[in-house]
Amino acid sequence: MKLIGAAFGIAAMCSIGAVAQTQTTHESGTQKIEVKDGKKITISGCLARNPGGGYMLTDDTGGMKYALVTNKDLSKDLERRVSVRGKATDRGDAHVKIESKAESSVGTTGSTEDLKGDLGLRYLGVDSVKVLSKSCR
Repeated sequence: MKLIGAAFGIAAMCSIGAVAQTQTTHESGTQKIEVKDGKKITISGCLARNPGGGYMLTDDTGGMKYALVTNKDLSKDLERRVSVRGKATDRGDAHVKIESKAESSVGTTGSTEDLKGDLGLRYLGVDSVKVLSKSCR
């Protein structure tokens, strides 16, 4: 059952792009994603691209520690060891809020979705990033 939950979480992360604080979904729409009710932490690891878009913090073996939730461009720090400070929400107590807005010739539409509970992933809303080493090795 946990394997199914983890698979669902990874699929959800890839499909909703949950690694960007605010991202443009198309020319006339935006999506805002934020970590709610998390704990402030500072954690180090390797900054990597997330296959679903955005960024993730990995451990020494390349396994994901956290999907990073940010609207900052961190591309210059990819493949570097970094220290990330922010609000974290872990698997059992995750709370991520997603707000989507789209504009069309008919008008503006929007939706809000609150994801809570075991999402199968860890999210870290980024406050700051500090480079510790120019290499992850």
